[in-house]
Amino acid sequence: MNGFDVDSDSMPVITLIERIDALLPQTQCGQCGHAGCRPYAEALAEGRDPINRCPPGGEDGIRALAELLEQPVIPFAVDGPQPKPRALAVIQEDSCIGCTLCIQACPVDAIVGAAKLMHTVIAAECTGCELCVAPCPVDCIDLVPVDDPDDGKREQVMARAQQARKRYEQHQARKARDQAEKAQRLAERAAVTTPAPAPAAAASGAPSAAPQTSAVDKNELIRKAMERAAALRATKEAADKDKQ
Repeated sequence: MNGFDVDSDSMPVITLIERIDALLPQTQCGQCGHAGCRPYAEALAEGRDPINRCPPGGEDGIRALAELLEQPVIPFAVDGPQPKPRALAVIQEDSCIGCTLCIQACPVDAIVGAAKLMHTVIAAECTGCELCVAPCPVDCIDLVPVDDPDDGKREQVMARAQQARKRYEQHQARKARDQAEKAQRLAERAAVTTPAPAPAAAASGAPSAAPQTSAVDKNELIRKAMERAAALRATKEAADKDKQ
């Protein structure tokens, strides 16, 4: 197997990896053991992984991969992740502390908000990957099953995949752009002449405390925000008990 199809002029048209990736649901959830759908497609194309490691793709996804790769259809491994109804992330907005960790975790930029401000999930863009749940320090993200009996049908899965792929590619491009801009800012800052370090610091070789202080300050802010969120929940629960 050469890994790609060719046209009449023997020029590559579409790689096997791309054909496999086109059959995956593009949730980028990592349940397959890889960092996203594309790495899993690469592993399948190289014969390193079985075709039954994509729960969001369901049994229809296994059959599609089996047909493409000319392999027998196999069930999901008993000791591995199992397919289940898709669920969308919903943020308990009154408990959100605005830490932005869920925003950073979302692979398709389906969460909007800003630091220290309330976040919310754009339901139409959420893939149900669940990656935003674990980073939340105040456990204010719920997963609500989609109330549509046809949601898991292959046609709908693939329609969502096209949209999710575009969102993911835009997300990746934005991250690359942000990293490039950050690197440029750091390079420009390093190029500026800075005062010589104090003799004591130079002699001891002690690193600057500024980055550590910044990290401590951020952790302290998150800790205080978590305390406020816990206090708000306690007040709400007490009020609910009084009403009963």
